[in-house]
Amino acid sequence: MFDSPLSASAYEVLGVAAGAADDELRKAYRLRLRQTHPDTGGDAALFVQVQRAWELVGTPDARSAYDRGHGFGASAPSYGPDGDGSGAGTSWRPPSRPADTRPRARSFGQPGGWRRERYLDLIREWAGRGTALPDPYDPALVRAAPRELKRMLADALAEEASARVIGDLGMGYTVWHDVAVDPRDASVKVDHIVLGPSGLYALLSEDLGGPVRLRRGELIGDGVEGSPIADLVTGARVLARAARVRFSGAIVVLPDDDVVSAIEEIGKVRSLPVAVVARSALATVLRRGLTGARDIGGNELFDVRTRLQQTVRFV
Repeated sequence: MFDSPLSASAYEVLGVAAGAADDELRKAYRLRLRQTHPDTGGDAALFVQVQRAWELVGTPDARSAYDRGHGFGASAPSYGPDGDGSGAGTSWRPPSRPADTRPRARSFGQPGGWRRERYLDLIREWAGRGTALPDPYDPALVRAAPRELKRMLADALAEEASARVIGDLGMGYTVWHDVAVDPRDASVKVDHIVLGPSGLYALLSEDLGGPVRLRRGELIGDGVEGSPIADLVTGARVLARAARVRFSGAIVVLPDDDVVSAIEEIGKVRSLPVAVVARSALATVLRRGLTGARDIGGNELFDVRTRLQQTVRFV
């Protein structure tokens, strides 16, 4: 919440301008508490959002830090990649940890790469009329952009965040990012294919900009377009036929704040076990596998990896 390019800012949640005086901010907070309190007919989710917004901007120090990190200050960090290939350069990440020398998962392709390139084309067309921009990832520029552009960047960030989790699983895992399903349309892709001892999984990493629910085996919510789960399963089946492999399951990865349960297995969709998981639970799911999914081990794991290496094409 508040970290995604699609999120409302703390000021928007409180109903004031970013430059509001401290007294005006405090009055707005009290008003919004009364308006959203569940005991007076308000929405519980909005009530929590209001409280969280106040935590972020309710004191001078917190407000100063929030403004710097979200494009309201004079010098704000960028949504751009940090140059290490992980796409980790987002303004809300914690300070860098000491270098981890443990072996990481084998990784092929660029997580979020296609969506970042598409975002850059669109933002330059929208804000710069095709010319270069000083910083196309500047948070203030992103905040003012049309939702289509913010969604493109948010999904790129989501893919990069999932890639970091998968990479930390270790050398027993292999992952392919931005895998093409339809060579004629780069937007038809599987975000990640993950191969490990628990099985072979097709992953969709999304940021839909708000809470989602499940109905009849599909995601629903204000930010949901089309049929994400059905499309993921279809993509997995196409790739399975091309590589002559069997997927163990399909996983939709969403921001923690946007799901009710950290892990929600919804059974089989077209014979493939499917789960919707919070990103913080992704490593757990990939290590243990899904209910009813087939493990892959021994020589079969190497055979599957070889078949995918020979077949996978990137967008």
